[in-house]
Amino acid sequence: MSDLPPNDDHADEPAPDASAFEEIVAAETQRDPDLAVIEAGSRTLRAQGTVPAGDAAPGRPQDPEVDKALRAVETELAGRWGETKLEPSVTRIAALMDVLGEPQRAYPSVHITGTNGKTSTARMIEALFGAFELRTGRYTSPHVQSITERISLDGLPISAERFVETYEDIKPYVEMVDAAEDYRLSFFEVLTGMAYAAFADAPVDVAVVEVGMGGTWDATNVIDAAVAVVTPISLDHTDRLGSTTGEIAGEKSGIVKQGATVVLAQQPVDAAQVMLKKAVGVDATVAREGMEFGVVAREVAVGGQLVTLRGLGGEYEEIFLPLHGAHQAHNAAVALAAVEAFFGIGAEHARTLDIDTIRKAFAAVTSPGRMEVVRRSPTVVLDAAHNPAGARAAAEAVSEAFSFSRLIGVVGASGDKDVRGLLEAFEPIFAEIVVTRNSTPRSMDVDELAQIAVEVFGEDRVQVEPRLDDAIEEAITLAEEDGEFSGGGVLVTGSVITVGEARLLLGRG
Repeated sequence: MSDLPPNDDHADEPAPDASAFEEIVAAETQRDPDLAVIEAGSRTLRAQGTVPAGDAAPGRPQDPEVDKALRAVETELAGRWGETKLEPSVTRIAALMDVLGEPQRAYPSVHITGTNGKTSTARMIEALFGAFELRTGRYTSPHVQSITERISLDGLPISAERFVETYEDIKPYVEMVDAAEDYRLSFFEVLTGMAYAAFADAPVDVAVVEVGMGGTWDATNVIDAAVAVVTPISLDHTDRLGSTTGEIAGEKSGIVKQGATVVLAQQPVDAAQVMLKKAVGVDATVAREGMEFGVVAREVAVGGQLVTLRGLGGEYEEIFLPLHGAHQAHNAAVALAAVEAFFGIGAEHARTLDIDTIRKAFAAVTSPGRMEVVRRSPTVVLDAAHNPAGARAAAEAVSEAFSFSRLIGVVGASGDKDVRGLLEAFEPIFAEIVVTRNSTPRSMDVDELAQIAVEVFGEDRVQVEPRLDDAIEEAITLAEEDGEFSGGGVLVTGSVITVGEARLLLGRG
């Protein structure tokens, strides 16, 4: 049996000072990268002022005993293979499902793959199902702030208590599979088993499941989803999935099952060809963005955008979507088509869904860390773009939605990403960039990141702040150079982990 050694967990205080923050960072650098979002506060930042109301990502449990129990589970999970260490097989997760009694077959599912937009699309699908009074389970990754975000029931992350209970319930079965297999179940495989068990126990009417990586051998791929959703495919995880979008599509097409409906976002030609070939091979029905459904019209609105979508059954006009960017409008079109396909619209039924229900659902959608405003004056925006395609979408969105006179970037990226491509996408919109790092070993060395940034932006536009809190402070100072109300702004980006940590530093959660 082979596995990674366990990592030490850490304790923290609700409002540490600067030295305590350094201790947290030191502890986090020894921690598994997949549990990396710091669950501590920070020294009081000037950036905490004027935080918008409302939140969709939980912080640490307030009850010390519950927090202790959750940390114990996190420590055990952190001792397993992380999401960046893979053995491409569904053998272990299938064995776990078998000993658990196949919980993933207790409800119908919508399965989502793609490179960018999966989590936002999953949240929209979940909101639509909820508006039609279906009980939902949603499984997404990675988390922004708390591991409990990954498993949601009825639109809300499960409580820390329920997360711990679910883990304890399946733990004996996990240990059985560990003992029987060559490799122990991974961090992601155990979480997937927990999600499927929690959904069956609830019980849910429908599960909305996002793959972790790829599709064919992803741990989530033990479900037979009636609807398979493929968001835009671009180059990411090329060392594991393939060097072209066509090769990557081949891996992702593994979620398309016999007789299913495939909802296909706009794709590169080679990726679309692979997906269509797979659909023909398993007699699946295909709904293509730009053909069977799509975005008819969109205009910027206060707090988001107003869109008209063409679904599989007809048009849905004047839908307010409280998210920024053309990419989110396209995600909404994909989500709507997926829900229509689930209800048989466009195949068995030639009608639209109730427009008022659709409007209500979309108006309630949130997506933490995706073009999320967390401070005003100056405005600080968080976006989890971590590859060139995501960065291009974010750059277009921030340019469209905000009229910044001067935009400062705070970038902390993972070392295994196309960092140069990401920086090049942001170069046209950043007046200056502050390079930094998050608290995990996966984060790119700040000096290495600075060297690439200087090559892209020029030395005069690059500043280096190894600590994320200092980087945010410096960016706010730069944004205010012409006065507090001059129209400057800050965009924190580069990694989901960086955004999660920034969210906590800025007083969210």
